[in-house]
Amino acid sequence: MTEGTRLRPVTEPDLDLLRDMAEDPESIGVFNWGGFTDDAVWRRRWADNRLIENDRTMLMVASGDETLGFVSWNKISTGQHSHLFELGIALVPDARGRGHGTAAQKLAARYLFAHHPINRIQAWTETGNVAEQRALEKAGFVREAVLHGFSFRDGAWRDEVLYRMLRAELPA
Repeated sequence: MTEGTRLRPVTEPDLDLLRDMAEDPESIGVFNWGGFTDDAVWRRRWADNRLIENDRTMLMVASGDETLGFVSWNKISTGQHSHLFELGIALVPDARGRGHGTAAQKLAARYLFAHHPINRIQAWTETGNVAEQRALEKAGFVREAVLHGFSFRDGAWRDEVLYRMLRAELPA
């Protein structure tokens, strides 16, 4: 794991970074860019619960004093008494390709399995996002399926690759 990479709660100054990332396709990354959003929504959620909720949570990825981006997850019901979490990540351009994404996703998986009665975490990424596929695999996720025509981005329907990690597959 990249030494020093950690997850931490979102602080008020982080809201400016989140706004900047959301407003700039280069900053959030072409595969995460979904158009402009209202950053007041982030600020209201942060004021209400610091972006930590039962159904969805966001934590910042950091190394030392440097903020590198964020991880987030959403709860998805899989039955009357079961659910999983779907994991996402976005790093600032300078943090990409240095192993922080792999480390952050591994840390998030460890955190979720340690604090929630779940058996599965999943993530998906566009078929063209080879760097993210490599990061997920290095973090211990298993490629499970291709979801054809799954998401709409930049005027076209995109195929996505679905990855999973079961509790028993969490790397030591």
